[in-house]
Amino acid sequence: MSLIPESLSLVEIILLLISSFAGSLMSAAIGLGGGVMLIAVIAQFLPAVAVIPVHGVVQLGSNSGRVMLMRKFIDFKACVYFILGSAIGALIGGQVIFGLNAEYLKIIIALFILFSVWSPKISVKLVTLPVVAAGGLISTILTMFVGATGPFVAALLKPRDYSKERHVTTMAACMVVQHLLKVLVFISLGFVFADYLILMIAMMAFGFVGTYLGKTILFSVNNQQFKIALNVLLVILSVRLLWISIDRLIM
Repeated sequence: MSLIPESLSLVEIILLLISSFAGSLMSAAIGLGGGVMLIAVIAQFLPAVAVIPVHGVVQLGSNSGRVMLMRKFIDFKACVYFILGSAIGALIGGQVIFGLNAEYLKIIIALFILFSVWSPKISVKLVTLPVVAAGGLISTILTMFVGATGPFVAALLKPRDYSKERHVTTMAACMVVQHLLKVLVFISLGFVFADYLILMIAMMAFGFVGTYLGKTILFSVNNQQFKIALNVLLVILSVRLLWISIDRLIM
């Protein structure tokens, strides 16, 4: 048993640590984007079957950091409803995830990243608590396949008209639940997290530093320019991932 995958070079490990830091900083500063960016980077270096479970652990740590630092802003009632839906979604999603071909899984991840960048914003006049529960169910099923569902959850909570701090922290609390359930499902399915233990701990540590710094710039960040740069990076990474996966399937 290796605590760090032998296939990773030192440069690749450094890139993963920097990505964890940058992803957490993004999510803390503007509320979303970091998880999608991180899974795009992880998918370049880890085996397909390890991408989503490892990403889940790292994001569990990242979102937990945001919850710890800004817990007074959480809408706990919405989180309870989200948990109810997520629990059902985890049971459903866990039944089918390991049946997918590895390259098809990467294609799904890449397509979802592109969707999160280019899809129109979800418009909901009134997101009631039962709707939040339904969103928890849907997004938790989805996260078993694509890992990063932050844009979906952000769109779900946005019509509730939270302050920026309340939106960021309530979303983080919801994602803690979702990633925890996902990790438990992968444990039950036999995924060996110990093979990535030191890497995940290091990425969570870098992520916490990013979260702390992101919290300090929550009000001062230029969201428009930041989102443009983020979208460009996501498109580049997802197109590269699509190209590699399709090439391997047709060879």
